[in-house]
Amino acid sequence: MLLALNIENIAVIEKAEIEFGPGLNVLTGETGAGKSIVIDSLEAALGWRTSGQLVRTGSAAARVSAVFSWEGTEDWCRENEIEPEEGRLILSRRVTGDGKSTCRVNGVPVTAAALRQLGLRLIDIHGQGDGQRLTDENYHREYLDSFGDTKSALEAYKAAYGAYRSAMDELGRLEMDEAEKARRVDMLTYQINELERAELKAGEYDEKNARRTLLKNSGKLTSAVADAAAAMLGGERSDGALSLIEAALDDMSHAARLSETFAPITEKLKELKFSCEDVAYELRDMKDELDFSPEELDQLDERLDTLKRVLRKYGGTEEAALEFLEDCRAQLKGIESADERREELGRQAEKLRREAQSLADILSEKRKKAGIDLAGRIEKELADLSMRSARFSVSLERTDLGPWGQDEVRFLMSANAGENLSRISRAASGGELSRVMLAMKSVLSKDDSVGAMVFDEIDTGVSGIAAQRVAEKLSGIAAGKQVICVTHLPQIAAMADSHFSIAKEEREGRTYTAVTLLPREGRRRELARLIGGDNVTETTLLAAEEQLQAAERFKR
Repeated sequence: MLLALNIENIAVIEKAEIEFGPGLNVLTGETGAGKSIVIDSLEAALGWRTSGQLVRTGSAAARVSAVFSWEGTEDWCRENEIEPEEGRLILSRRVTGDGKSTCRVNGVPVTAAALRQLGLRLIDIHGQGDGQRLTDENYHREYLDSFGDTKSALEAYKAAYGAYRSAMDELGRLEMDEAEKARRVDMLTYQINELERAELKAGEYDEKNARRTLLKNSGKLTSAVADAAAAMLGGERSDGALSLIEAALDDMSHAARLSETFAPITEKLKELKFSCEDVAYELRDMKDELDFSPEELDQLDERLDTLKRVLRKYGGTEEAALEFLEDCRAQLKGIESADERREELGRQAEKLRREAQSLADILSEKRKKAGIDLAGRIEKELADLSMRSARFSVSLERTDLGPWGQDEVRFLMSANAGENLSRISRAASGGELSRVMLAMKSVLSKDDSVGAMVFDEIDTGVSGIAAQRVAEKLSGIAAGKQVICVTHLPQIAAMADSHFSIAKEEREGRTYTAVTLLPREGRRRELARLIGGDNVTETTLLAAEEQLQAAERFKR
């Protein structure tokens, strides 16, 4: 149940605090006073789409919070790690002028999507345009499934249909004509042969390119290495560094035998000698490596050209090219075994189709039974709404298997005696459409767990006795759950358990809207206004009193 709604800086409402009660809560006021803004604010608190245009002119941000009792939301609260505050949930939202918003539940930040999910468990809002949904036959199946015991059957069917569609999609990918198949085989075979001839190895291009660079500069490198080796090992005209170090080591070894003071430096000279020997041997090996034949450079150039060409075509690196090779092999294997796989997949798809068909038949039967039940209950509700001659029927036409089964669901009705059943869009006037929608909501609400309902001008096109019956129906629904209704009809307002007046006024060049809970005398005067407009007289006040007393007698 919605306990309270607090609004700040939304459109013409600077600040409003509304405490709703159980039963039927009615909001009345002049056109443009801000009744629908209250509903817009509630929708914003429930995570519905909003924009910066909602923010009152001159304000940085709008704020709205809705306080609900938390019954029916226990599992959602556990999943989102939110604890109720004294058995209540406080849904709040802040919207800035640039359209950005933040949402919280009991102070915990949540996404607008999570807020909407929670809102679906708390309240059902019937907006001014929802009556037109009945004329859109795309929604008829949704209404029927909401009413009928079809949820488990629909979920089972959707799973089977999804598996069937996956098999058919794969089968479609395997289907190709012989010319296309031959073209693909030729292309894959050519690519595989080219890559296999290249005999690629990971890192080979970099390795051979480095070797080529080395050989291209072999003359300069050989001279440098030879000079370095001579410096280390010496030659005919001079001793090398190694000979000089060995001489120094001999001298210091002799000194160390005479005094231990020279032992450490002697050890360092030994280590230096070993290092020099290592360097000298490495230089000798390097010199040997630089000895090559011209044929080796030619071979390197040829191999690098091959690698460049292949890598440029197949990914840029040896790893990418090798991965492409494996993929080509897999594709070729798949095509070569396609006939066998196609036959196997065809058998599998047919089996899945039969399973989906069987589940679709079960779903259809459940819908047929639900349709008969729904039609009977709708007709009873319409009779209560002064449409005693109305007939309502649910038509199910068989179609091909689809995401929702094999049924095209369509609501048909006849509003008057002697008329044939036809589509609702053709059979119902605006006022009749409003009553059919109310009947639908009344039937569906009896089987759902949502604790509150909102009707924003359900009375469109309704007057006279029909208006009285709509008021009685809303009061009947409110006996089982909370109802909040925006209305212009005195018949509905008279049935209210809590009646709020919404009025606007201008102060210092600004428009302000106030929401006031009316006492009994205030209700009487508001009903008189609804009956007679601005011309509130003793006669309209007496008529208002009569309506209030009649409503009180009805609700006893």
